[in-house]
Amino acid sequence: MTPNVLAAEDLSMFGTDPWWLVLIKAVFCFAFLMVTVLFSIVWERKVVAWMQLRIGPNRHGPWGLLQSLADGVKLMLKEDVIVRKADKVVYVLAPIVAAIPAFMAIAVIPFGPAGNEVSIFGHRTAMQLTDLPIAMLYVLAVASVGIYGIVLAGWSSGSTYPLLGGLRSCAQMISYEIAMGAAFASVFLYSGSMSTSKIVEAQADRWFVILLPVSFIIYIVTMVGETNRAPFDMPESEGDLVGGFNTEYSSIKFAMFMLAEYVNMVTVSAVSVTLFLGGWRAPYPVSTFWEGANHGWWPMLWFVIKVQLLLFFFIWLRGTLPRVRYDQLMKLGWKVLIPVAVVWLMLVATVRALRNENIAFSNIVLYVAGAVLALLLLSFLYDAFRDRKAKEAAAGPAEERAFDPMAGGFPVPPKPGQSLPPVPRRRPRRERDLVVSGGPDTATESDERGTDGV
Repeated sequence: MTPNVLAAEDLSMFGTDPWWLVLIKAVFCFAFLMVTVLFSIVWERKVVAWMQLRIGPNRHGPWGLLQSLADGVKLMLKEDVIVRKADKVVYVLAPIVAAIPAFMAIAVIPFGPAGNEVSIFGHRTAMQLTDLPIAMLYVLAVASVGIYGIVLAGWSSGSTYPLLGGLRSCAQMISYEIAMGAAFASVFLYSGSMSTSKIVEAQADRWFVILLPVSFIIYIVTMVGETNRAPFDMPESEGDLVGGFNTEYSSIKFAMFMLAEYVNMVTVSAVSVTLFLGGWRAPYPVSTFWEGANHGWWPMLWFVIKVQLLLFFFIWLRGTLPRVRYDQLMKLGWKVLIPVAVVWLMLVATVRALRNENIAFSNIVLYVAGAVLALLLLSFLYDAFRDRKAKEAAAGPAEERAFDPMAGGFPVPPKPGQSLPPVPRRRPRRERDLVVSGGPDTATESDERGTDGV
């Protein structure tokens, strides 16, 4: 489905269920997130342990599967401390503000076809709580609300390091949401809809990860940054901030922050599956020889498998990559992801416009390839002239390249082309080796003045 404009969506199948069926669906969505979170915590600890040649949790339950439940009970039974200088109202509300939006985005994620595919207590219904013509805008809006919980938690704690963690999280999430929105826009152009069910229907022939690979890569990077996961876990980096925005929290309030992080991981993974990986549709080999793979309750199985694979990707990153610096994080977001996302969006829009004009695909490929080659040529020329200027500046006289490392009040390393001034009163290495204990070079100032008059 690729109309020129976004047409009115036919979502009449939603909103007709009885209230008890809507309640059952809502409880299922909540239970799905909670069970997935409990499993993901154990799975993460197990996988990272295997990567590091350790055993991991193995005491609570078979193979340690009840470790997450034991950790939750332990956190709830811990002493609930409220910092004396904290703003108590905001301090208590911040974990709630962080946790609730994390659960809300799952309401528009389809677990199966939009039609009346399954029967629950004799009622035919869709495997989705609800859908909206602007469902993806709803997801973006809800995800943006969660940042307030982290920022308010850092500010209300009345401590310096939590405040820095909250500010880091604010800047990080704002930076990466821009590139995420541009990646979503490319999907909207190809599907012709912002409805999640319609986006999955548009991937019946080919998944968008194949048609829009750059958008998929951008979203994968931004979803890691949005969830504050390693290697982008700057807001709670232990080495820099002693724990970050949640330093002053304990007991159930700390558990809610941890819950919000893992629920956000499940939510962004479900959004990625819906937008780029065919949603609830079976993988290519299965769907070709099994006609019933996309009917009944089977679509939920494919959806869960895809979500678990993306969660494994989160764990894999944490066990593989070291934490980056905060300036590198901002540089990646503003100088790499946003420009690439905007240029890719313009390219996708151009291709869609040419396709709507019934221009042959081969001609479109030539136009796009020509534009890309022109951009690469301009980039090469710019880099060549920039390097030439840098070499000319570095080839200046030595006295111009010398600098004072303490000019700014604190020592700084030399830049390329600059050299440190010689250290005063420093003997050559050979002369220092000739100095012996008790020799003339080791005489004290009092010895040089003599002992007359003592």
